[in-house]
Amino acid sequence: MASFVPRRVFPSLDSLPRSYFLGHHRAGLNKMKSMLSYIDLVIECRDYRVPFTSRNPLFEAELAGRQRLILYTKQDLGCAGGGTAAHQKEHREREALIRVIQAPTPVLFSDHKDKTSIRRVLRFAREHAASREDCVAGSRMMVVGMPNVGKSSLLNALRQLGVHKGKAAMTGAQPGVTRKIGTTVKIIEGQDGGHEDVYLADTPGVFIPYVPHAEAMLKLALCGSVKDTIIPPTTLADYLLYHLNLYDPEVYAEYSAPTNDIGNCLDAVAKKTGRLQKGGTPDLEAAALWMIQRWRTGHLGRFVLDDVSEEGMALEHRESQGLCSSLNQARRANKDMKRQKKSKRVLVNAA
Repeated sequence: MASFVPRRVFPSLDSLPRSYFLGHHRAGLNKMKSMLSYIDLVIECRDYRVPFTSRNPLFEAELAGRQRLILYTKQDLGCAGGGTAAHQKEHREREALIRVIQAPTPVLFSDHKDKTSIRRVLRFAREHAASREDCVAGSRMMVVGMPNVGKSSLLNALRQLGVHKGKAAMTGAQPGVTRKIGTTVKIIEGQDGGHEDVYLADTPGVFIPYVPHAEAMLKLALCGSVKDTIIPPTTLADYLLYHLNLYDPEVYAEYSAPTNDIGNCLDAVAKKTGRLQKGGTPDLEAAALWMIQRWRTGHLGRFVLDDVSEEGMALEHRESQGLCSSLNQARRANKDMKRQKKSKRVLVNAA
């Protein structure tokens, strides 16, 4: 039997939607800008699994003038704990390269369930607050990021470990749980009459106005930054299968033999997990959603989707030139894409 050969390239899907910039994203960003005058530090969260793709240039453009900390969340979902020495070395090299890319902006990596990483964030916040001599009423910080990167989970973890209080922010598996900026909550209790208290404001996730590359949209959707209804689940599951095969086909061996055919894979998964319609027909969409959710929760491999290497860094730098950092650019890009699609339809009809 011939050995299994995974796909090395995923087919281009130019018809995919390229935006998920909603009304409350714009409203939330405007509110963030209005709060900057009394914010000491902006903590920008990015998803560890897509460290390049989850960067939103709007934050750099619209929230300029305040010190920033870049925090890569969900680290546990991008690297398997207790992995081989080679895997651990790869993780260390990846994080070192990310720090080089983001310098001089400070960088931390976190898992909201890991107290050690949360303590690092608290230590940074405490030291930052202590360095400001003008904070007579405590230090106020703001956490920002793309939808569903773990901002609210981070705030809850900081509050629980910092002041030993319960959840202050709602969380959920789908984006859009936080739609408005709430009141700031205390995450550090100061020792000097409130002068060293630290407060943190949760904010709604803000999507990129326009995503120039279809694969970037697939990555963000797979990580949960857009609702599961935006891109067909079978398409997302196919993109996941592509990455699973590059990572290690053994992670889904319990459900299916190694394959590049998403139809065959979903058929096997549906039968194995009992996701069947009337008459015993496999429910492929339900199987696709099950696969996606299993990966999101770390039960179907833990790996990074972006190519975090020197080559990948160079590619990201070139592609970042095409990121739309303003809404006007986004509108122009969206109109251009619609015009190109219309031209293609005219040519097809004429033929």
